[in-house]
Order: sequence, then structure tokens, then C-alpha cells
Amino acid sequence: MTPPNINSNNGNAISIHRSSSSTYAGQSSLPRLPIPKLEDTLDRFLAAVRALLTSSSHNDGDDTNINRDDDDDDDDATNKEMEECKKEIEKFLTIDGPMLQKLLVEYDEEGREDETAQQGSYVEEFWTDAYLTPDSSVVMNLNPFFVLEDGPDTNKSNSQTLRAASLCFSAIKFASSLKNESIVPDAFRGKPLCMDQFRALFGACRVPASSNKDNVSVNPESSHVVILENNQMYFFQALHPDGTVAVTEEDISEILIAIKADASKVQPEVSSRNSLGVLTTLPRSEWAAARDKIVSYSHANETALDIVDCALFVLVIDDVVPENVHEAAANMLHGTYNLRSGDNLIDYQAGTCCNRWYDKLQIIVCQDGRAGINFEHSAIDGHTALRFVSDIFADTVVSFAQSITKTIYSDRTFFPSLIKAEVRRASVDNPHLVAPKKISFDLPPSVLDKIYFAESALSDQIVASDTFVLEFTGFGKTLIVRNKMSPDSFVQLSMQLAYYRLYGKIVSQYEPVLTKGFYHGRTEAMRTATEPAAKFCKLWLDADATSEEKLEAMREATKYHSAGIKLAASGQGIERHLFALMKIAEKNGIPTPDFFSSTAYTKLNNTILSTSNCGNPSL
Repeated sequence: MTPPNINSNNGNAISIHRSSSSTYAGQSSLPRLPIPKLEDTLDRFLAAVRALLTSSSHNDGDDTNINRDDDDDDDDATNKEMEECKKEIEKFLTIDGPMLQKLLVEYDEEGREDETAQQGSYVEEFWTDAYLTPDSSVVMNLNPFFVLEDGPDTNKSNSQTLRAASLCFSAIKFASSLKNESIVPDAFRGKPLCMDQFRALFGACRVPASSNKDNVSVNPESSHVVILENNQMYFFQALHPDGTVAVTEEDISEILIAIKADASKVQPEVSSRNSLGVLTTLPRSEWAAARDKIVSYSHANETALDIVDCALFVLVIDDVVPENVHEAAANMLHGTYNLRSGDNLIDYQAGTCCNRWYDKLQIIVCQDGRAGINFEHSAIDGHTALRFVSDIFADTVVSFAQSITKTIYSDRTFFPSLIKAEVRRASVDNPHLVAPKKISFDLPPSVLDKIYFAESALSDQIVASDTFVLEFTGFGKTLIVRNKMSPDSFVQLSMQLAYYRLYGKIVSQYEPVLTKGFYHGRTEAMRTATEPAAKFCKLWLDADATSEEKLEAMREATKYHSAGIKLAASGQGIERHLFALMKIAEKNGIPTPDFFSSTAYTKLNNTILSTSNCGNPSL
């Protein structure tokens, strides 16, 4: 099989194929993300940083209680920082801001007029570059993960092969439906949401660049799936050229069994030394240099990398049984660390951390059937990945319902498939078409050395990190709503309070807010460390405060937070606007204004607590 060439945009955002039909029918009617008025943004900025500039520590002494007069001791310092902030805002509003606002408005208007432009909003180019420009490793810095619930069918959910085949089949059907544009578009309270990110869900790959920035390439003709097992790569044809599904769930099971038999012929210490995927954990410039060496060493290597890059997604088969949910989460985030000594007394990595390809969407399945995903974040956000995950999980639930009622409802109309995709089984007439094939590489010694060094660096990160899953069962949404509070705001404030209780500081806390109600909308930032939140944290630890006072402070803080969420979702947030103003200056060769290096702006963007709300029954 020869994969189509990767579309490249010379490192400039995301290359994608566009069309309009049912899945994308609402795109043309979506409003563009509005540019807030400069005065409004700066007023909100002052309100957003006030708690960070005026917060005082509650544990400077031995007493962990709060006294209501403690804040008075810091009035002088507080007033000084606030006055400096106001001066910086006034200076920016008077000198640099209006000019940059004008340039940003003109830039946005150009994007509106040019239908072929990649900039669907005033911040899209700059925000995409913010993902693609940093040189740091994507592992534990950028790529998010989800852990799925166990499948409904215990016969499948406890079997690695059957669970992997089930999830893979549903994912292939989802890809087929996207190609045929029959996936039901997202909506929120009856209003359509932007579906553009789904164009970069399958066949997408983050490609490292030795200079400037990475680029994300999307192959709209992608039709195969790559499997990673024992640090070795295989692929099989999953879709016909017309986008219909070429394999059944049973076919995929047989493919996985064949791959496992072949992959097991290579000893783990040998496969570990050749685990090419661990190079995707390197800083991006180092991975780019290693990739260049791989390509220049052999034309066959270039073809092999194309096959990986162009795949719909990567199905990862892990040789590990997590002992608990904490280990399962850690495995989905970064894999496991398990250093062993070989027969020659040379250590090798037997953990799953090398059995990855972090530049692509990965479905990961453990030996006991526990599963999750890890996805490349520069092109898609959590909401898009969550829709994909919830749909394929729900599809397995419907499939199970069909299997246990097939003697009663043989036509399956009582439980119709959630993901509707035509299946034309290729193995009947052309079994060679869907037979698994191994992807082989001829690696030079310098790259083999780089694999060793990459594994060492990744192992150091894993050993130095902890992943802990907290499931709170004391109460839930019902009690929170009954007390007239938003569950999301309640949890956000709980985290700020926990940090304040431990360290005595109000710190910058980040929560992404969905802006998909706009064309090419992604996220805006909500900062939890508001004045009402700071008041709540201090009052909650005040030994003299009554329960009624504490509860009222909590209600006021959650109310304020919820209002901020709504404002951000409506395109009237603070941070994307200010970020775009800073970047439009850079784009036009204008020196960065002092405002962006001010104490207030620095404190706001120094995120100590980074959060995200991705609740779903499939997780």
C-alpha cells in the first residue's frame, strides 16, 4: 500500500480539506469570534488581577486561622501594586493599545474577506502557533489523555484483543461517517457549534520542524490504521477509497491476533532498542533532527514514515495490567517505566512508555482490556476528542444491546447503530487488501543512540512525576445545584481553596471555556482567582466566621465565576484578546509594549493550577 502524500503548508497552521454538507452544514451560518472593545478588556483585566495583586498569605505565622484584620497589614504593598497596574493599563490604553487594536481589526477583516485564508478568527493563527512553536516535549506538557470506563460486555471488556477490536471498529466507523459527512453536528442549547476541528481528527499528524515551528498535516484520503505492539509498527487498510468500512470487528480481532503473534517473535530488549516512537517524546527540534537523519538514510524510511503520518489513528496494544485507576491514568498519560537487565547485563526499557506515537491520535488498550486515548492537542481541543470518545464508547454499548436482543429484534431496528457507516467486507473478495503489514525501518547508529537517550530522558520525567485520580463520593451535582450554585464553579473554587489552605496564597488558576459557538472557535480563559473567590477562601478559614457567612461567600464566588464563564463563552473574554494584541505587534515588527511584561500581566499568566472540565459517563 502506498499512502497519499501528506499535505504540507510549510509550517503555517493546519492544512485541511474543506467542504460543506450535513456535518459541516452549519459552518457558514456561524458568527465570527468578536474582537472586544479595548476599554472593556482592560476594565475586566483589572478586575481579574486584583485578587492576585492584593492577596495576602494566611500562614506567615504559626496560627493557621484567619483573622479578619490580617489584610490591613499589607495595605501599603497592595496599594502600590494596584496603582502600578492602573498606570500600566492607562499607558497601554493611551499609547500602544489603540494602534494595536486597529491593526487587529484590520487583520480580522482581511480574514473575513479572504475565503481561502486559514484564519477563521482574529486569534486562530496566533493560538495555533502557540501550540506549534514551543520546543518542549509534548508528553506531560501538551498531549491530554482520557481513561475510558470498562466496556458493557464483560467478555469483551476483559479481553485486550476483543476490546481493542471493538473500539477500533467503532473509531473506523466514526472516521467513515466523517468522510461521508454524516456525523450529527454538535450543538449547545439548540445552537450549532463549530465542527471544523473534526477535519483534523483523523489522518492528522504533528510533523516536527528543525527551525521555526512544527506543522500539522491532515490527509483527507487517509484509509489505514497503524498498530503499535511491542514497540513495533504494523498497518492495515480500514476504509475503501469511497470511505466505506472495509473490515468488520471480527476481521480486526483476527488482524490483532496475527500482529501479536508476529510482534512476539522479537525479544523486548531488541524491540526496546529500536522503539522509534520514543523519539516523539523528545524536544521538537531534536525529534526533527533525528527524523531528518532517518529520512535521509533510506528512501524506504521516508515511505514508512509517510504510512505512519497518514494513518487515521494509532491503535496501541500495551503489555501491562494497571493495578488501579491511578496506574491506568499514568499509562494513558505517559506509559509505564519498567527497567530490566538483559542477558548481556545491559538495561533495557520493558515499560510501555516507548510503545507510543505522540504526534497522532492514539487509542491505547491494556492487557486487561482497560482503555483510553492520548491525543495531539495543537489541532483539536478536549471537547472534540470527548465527542469522539463518547460516540465510540456509546457505539460499543449499542452493539452490546444488539447482541443480547438479536433473537428478539433480528432486524436491529429497535437498537439502531449509533454510528451509521456502510461496511463492505474486503476480506471476502480481497483478503490481501486488509491483511496486516509490518512497517520496517533501517535506522543508522546515531538514531539508535538517540532512541536510548530519549528513553532515558522520558524515564526521568516519569519517575519524577505522580499521577493520582481523585473520585469524590461525599456528595454530587444534586446537592450543589440545590444550593443554587454551578457544579463547575463549585469545583473550581474548591481547588483554589485547597491550594490556599495548603500554601496560604491565592494563585492564578486557568479554566478553558469553549468558544465553539463561533466560526473556528476554540477556547477562552477563565481565571478562578477573582476577588469574590479570594474573599471566600479567606472567610472559609476564618475561625470567627459563621457557617451562614461562609456559605453566602461561596454562593457569591460561584455566581461571579459563572458570570465570567458566560462572558468568556460569548467572545468577551480577556486573555485571547490581549494575547492577539501582543502577537499583532510582533507580526507587524512593533516592539512588545511594556504592558505585557508588567507585574499584573505576568501574574495572571503564571498559571499555577491548570484545570479542564471534561465530564462524561464514558470516562
